[in-house]
Amino acid sequence: MLVRYLKAQAMVLLCGGLVGPIFLTVYFFSGQDELLKWMFWAGLLVTAVDVLVALGLAGFGQMRSAELEQLEAGGVLALAEVTGIGETGTRVNDQPLVKLNLQISGPGLAPFQAQDKVLASVSRLPMITARKLVALVDPATNKFHIDWQRSALVSGMMPVRLTSEQDGRTYDLTGRSGPIMAILQILKANGVSLEGMADLRSNPAVRQQVMDVVRRATAAEREPAAAPAAAAPVVPPAPAPSTAQRLQEIETLRAMGTISEAEYTAKRAQIIAEL
Repeated sequence: MLVRYLKAQAMVLLCGGLVGPIFLTVYFFSGQDELLKWMFWAGLLVTAVDVLVALGLAGFGQMRSAELEQLEAGGVLALAEVTGIGETGTRVNDQPLVKLNLQISGPGLAPFQAQDKVLASVSRLPMITARKLVALVDPATNKFHIDWQRSALVSGMMPVRLTSEQDGRTYDLTGRSGPIMAILQILKANGVSLEGMADLRSNPAVRQQVMDVVRRATAAEREPAAAPAAAAPVVPPAPAPSTAQRLQEIETLRAMGTISEAEYTAKRAQIIAEL
């Protein structure tokens, strides 16, 4: 908590909070001149506000961190598909704040729709436009948090390559959201961290589960090319209509008013001439 407070206090000071300490410093170095008494009270007030704001930010950050830890421990790892992206007209540190419409589904969850506002930073924008994100969801309340680290894997922004010592192969699943989500869920269920390169050699049970997913996903690549499809049966052309049928057709067209009397006479003469 102390480290979090110090970071928040430094941010507040850099964002204009230095005015208070500067006023106090000037007042005391001036020998506490009565003409500068206002600097003392103004500096004291600004400094007090700085401390309160920093405490508030630190407390909010601590609460947010506790919520994320709770979601990581008991939440469900779900796929959040971006169904819509809207502008909010707000920018934070020159980064646009966008509104996302999400369709969230995961194991044990009834699919639901939700909205979230996120900063579309340079690193996040490709994931957002790829339309596939990962969310940690509380199954009791459907409260969720977008996991950007896992989203980078599912959206294809980061390579996903797994090497098996059993067959000496390296499997590339980059951009294949289904198998990657299944692997992430296995790792989360077994408490395997994503920090750095995951080495599963010391956990054969998890390794076997992961490799089962990998082999199912890449089974089509190992199968021989399928035999060419059988040629479609030749359908004989329909027989040409008889003269009687053709004459009946133009009679019907004339009765319906589709063709004029002159067109009927010319077409009837043509059919008879072809006999």
